[in-house]
Amino acid sequence: MAEERINAEQVQHVAGLAKLAFTPDELGTFTGQLEKIIGMFEELSTVDTTDVPATMRLSDDTLGENNLRPDKAVKSDEALRQALLANAPEKANGLIKVPAIIDESGDGE
Repeated sequence: MAEERINAEQVQHVAGLAKLAFTPDELGTFTGQLEKIIGMFEELSTVDTTDVPATMRLSDDTLGENNLRPDKAVKSDEALRQALLANAPEKANGLIKVPAIIDESGDGE
């Protein structure tokens, strides 16, 4: 059998840092999967890329330029605004209501 690259304790440690909890079965599955992934990277590191030029872009379509539209505010009409609000699960004062993601109450909850 090949040398072990990662073990369950290491996977459990990283999972804990990421605030993840795994069952013993999941831990075994993920450890095996990560072992294979690390093996693939080790295999890639053996490929001779001496004469391969560096990749500057992923596609010739972009030619190194940003193809995004300009970011500019546009005024929408009331019908469009109402159509958007009609799809929102909750509304308040003519706006889409979303759950708070930052608790500023100071109670630590």
